[in-house]
Amino acid sequence: MAAMKLRSRMISVRLSEEEYMAFREVCEAAGGRTLSELTRDAVRALLNDAVQGYLLGMDVGEFRDRMRSMGEKIEQMEAELTNFKSRRTTQRT
Repeated sequence: MAAMKLRSRMISVRLSEEEYMAFREVCEAAGGRTLSELTRDAVRALLNDAVQGYLLGMDVGEFRDRMRSMGEKIEQMEAELTNFKSRRTTQRT
């Protein structure tokens, strides 16, 4: 069995009565033992999503750089092809 991590930090949040009741209902529906447990799970999910979003952003940035590089190479190839066609036409005449 995994050892419980010592929890030494606390966050306090004020909720309206409606928000609190809705939170309790979600906790019961999710099968959570306590509101604190549900809150910790929600914070973990939020943090995991944030990390994944950051990593995805890095992947998108890398993809964008590669696409830009490929575009530059295509432009170079087009220029070389145009030069080749131009030289070939000049040689025929």
